Amino acid sequence: MLHSMPTRAAFLSDPSHRIRFVYVPKHSSWLHQIECWFSILVRRLIKRGNFTSTHDLRQQRLDFIAYFNRTLAKPFNWKSKGFPEVD
Repeated sequence: MLHSMPTRAAFLSDPSHRIRFVYVPKHSSWLHQIECWFSILVRRLIKRGNFTSTHDLRQQRLDFIAYFNRTLAKPFNWKSKGFPEVD
């Protein structure tokens, strides 16, 4: 089924849908920090984890976050200088 741009726009802007598409520039600084956090979560919990159910996964994830915040959390060392300003 082919969709036209107006029908696609109507679909994407319908507030009753559970999923929303939002444009976020790739150079957004918060995006890089989120990627760092998910990398830590995957390497330290998900990759080697053993989960018996989605409830177990959720609980282990919440327990890991609490442990991480108590013992390991520190600010990310941001090294990016950003884009040079254009005159």
